[in-house]
Amino acid sequence: MRIIPAIDIIDGKCVRLSQGDYNQKTVYNEDPLEVAKEFEANGINFLHLVDLDGAKSSHVVNWKVLERIAGQTGLQVDFGGGVKTDEDIKVVFESGAKQVTGGSIAVKDPTTFEGWISKYGSDKIILGADAKDGMIATHGWLESSELEVVQFIKEWNNKGIEYVICTDISKDGMLAGTSNELYRSILNSEFRIQNLIASGGVAVVDDLYKLREMGCEGAIVGKAFYEGRIIFKELREFV
Repeated sequence: MRIIPAIDIIDGKCVRLSQGDYNQKTVYNEDPLEVAKEFEANGINFLHLVDLDGAKSSHVVNWKVLERIAGQTGLQVDFGGGVKTDEDIKVVFESGAKQVTGGSIAVKDPTTFEGWISKYGSDKIILGADAKDGMIATHGWLESSELEVVQFIKEWNNKGIEYVICTDISKDGMLAGTSNELYRSILNSEFRIQNLIASGGVAVVDDLYKLREMGCEGAIVGKAFYEGRIIFKELREFV
């Protein structure tokens, strides 16, 4: 299972929110590149980079941060947050992203999102399935929809999606354990998503072993890193 650290960006800084609440923000580092380099130095190969300013404003804002990290590290970066138009996704790939995550766009403009799968390939496009009480949330988790999360993933799986990042918003940034019941319901459903990436709630390294055991392809880790709940030595042993 891949370990994918998260760097969330507001005003060009590395931050973490609690349950997606922009009013519960902690700044961990003024320079995200410095954080990315530390991950790479400790054997990490992947990075989940989220433009929270972009998610809120519905267009990519912090592409320069992506450009610096992609240009000065060897990390394979997936980028999400505010990618809404063909121009947005073009800028993100040109800035060095290996994959792009789309959440709100898959709900609000499915035709465009499906076009990206066709144009760039299913290995380049990740479906962001952000769940609140079992329903899909959009626009930086500020809006709710009437779409049930497992059905939503199934529909996009039928349209060619291979990678899904599923976040339980209630768990995100709370260091209270992962939403294993939700992930099992996805992995044990009648359709077969190839690469399910768990996100939200990882608190200790044991959470990662449980996710790997149930069949997740990857796990995103954020606050547990920054709060020192999981250390690099544990991750090296896990990998």
